[in-house]
Amino acid sequence: MNLENHPCFNKKAHGTFGRVHLPVAPRCNIQCRFCNRKFDCVNESRPGVTSGVLTPHQAMVYLKEVFRQKSDISVAGIAGPGDPFANPSETLETLQLIRDTYPDMLLCVATNGLNIRPYLDDLARLKVSHVTLTVNAVDPTVSTHIYAWVRHGKRVLRAEQGATILLENQLAAIKALKTRGITVKVNSIILPGINETHIEAVAKTVAGLGADVHNCVPYHPSAGSAFEDLEEPPAAVVAGIRKAAGRHLPQMRHCTRCRADAVGLLGEASHADLMATLQACERLSEESTTIWAMGSTRPNVAVASQEGVLVNQHLGEASRILVYGKKEGVITLLGARDAPQPGAGFQRWAELSHNLRDCRALLVSGIGENPRRALSASGIEILEIEGVIDEAVRAVFDGRSIRHLIRREPAACSAGCSGSGMGCS
Repeated sequence: MNLENHPCFNKKAHGTFGRVHLPVAPRCNIQCRFCNRKFDCVNESRPGVTSGVLTPHQAMVYLKEVFRQKSDISVAGIAGPGDPFANPSETLETLQLIRDTYPDMLLCVATNGLNIRPYLDDLARLKVSHVTLTVNAVDPTVSTHIYAWVRHGKRVLRAEQGATILLENQLAAIKALKTRGITVKVNSIILPGINETHIEAVAKTVAGLGADVHNCVPYHPSAGSAFEDLEEPPAAVVAGIRKAAGRHLPQMRHCTRCRADAVGLLGEASHADLMATLQACERLSEESTTIWAMGSTRPNVAVASQEGVLVNQHLGEASRILVYGKKEGVITLLGARDAPQPGAGFQRWAELSHNLRDCRALLVSGIGENPRRALSASGIEILEIEGVIDEAVRAVFDGRSIRHLIRREPAACSAGCSGSGMGCS
C-alpha cells in the first residue's frame, strides 16, 4: 500500500494511477443549493451523479470487473451520490469487504463531514488512508446562503443554526482525522458572489487544524438546483483564489470534478462498458452477488442431472457430476466427474467438496443436510432447483436471479433415508 499512489492527493500519480468510486451511499444529510443529484445522467461529470446505486455486495461484483478490465486502479473510494455517513452501514460494510478482499488497496471517502465523527475509529481500523471533506465556508453567515438545511440526528436545522452545527462537526472531524494519521483534503466550491472572497479564510482555518491539501473547485451550473442560473467563475478568478489559498495550504489543481461512479484515470472519458456493468450489477440479487463474486477463484458450476439436459437429480443418487465453465468466453460442458461411492458417511461429502473445489455453485434437485453442510462449509453455494441446465447455468454465470427455478417441494430419495450415505442425512 503506497500512499503516494492516490491520484487526487498526488499530482505526480494522476497520470499513472486511477481510482474507482463505488456509489453505495444514495442518501444525504444536507441540502446544498448548488446540488441536484440525478442518478442517471451519463453526460455530466460532477459529484452527486451516478449511473446506478449499488449495495455493498453488488459493489464488490462491480469492483472485481473493474479490476479485470483495468490494471491501473490504485484506490477505491466512496463519494456518494449522497454522503457516505448519511449511509454509514452501507459505507462501512463496503469498506470492510474491500479491505478483506484486497488488503493492499488504498481506501478513501469524500464527505461533508457532518456525521463522520462517530465512525472515525472504524475508518482507522479499516486503514482508510485518505478523507476528503467539503468545507465551503467557516462563517455560518456565509454558509446560510449555501445550504438550505442540515439534518442532524432526527432534527432538520435551517439557517444559521444548521450552518453552525455543520461547521462545528467539520472542523472537529479534520482535527480528529489527523490525530489518527489520516491524510485530509479539503474541497471548497467557488460560488461567485457567495463565497469567492471567503475561500482564503477557509484555507487558513483548515490549515490550522492540520489539513494536508486544499482543492478550490470552480462551481459548475447544475440544472434543477437553486443555483442553476449561477455562472461558472472565470479562470482568472479561480487562479487568484488558488493563489491566495495557496499561502496556507498546497493546492490541488488537477481536479476533474469526479462523478460518484468515476473510474479510471482523472480526466479519462467515461467507460460505456463499465457503466453498463455497473447498471447490470445494480439489478443483481444478493443471492447472485454471492455466487458471482466467487467467480475469480472458482470459475465453474457443477450440476446433478440424470440425462444431461435438466437439473433433476438428488445429489445422493448422482454417480457423476457435470461441470460447466467458460472456454474462450463461451459457457460449455467441461466434463463429468465421478461422485464418491455411498457408504463413507460424512467423508463422502468431504471428498466431493474437494473434487468440486473449482466450482462456485452446485445445482441439484434435492440434497440432504449432511452434504449441504459439508459443501457449504467448503465455500460451494448450493442451489436446489429444477429446470433446464442451460438456462440455470447461464443465469449463474450472468449473475441473474434463479428464484423462479427454486424447488418448492421437498425432494424424496428413492433409496429412502436409511443412513447409508445416500445424501438424505
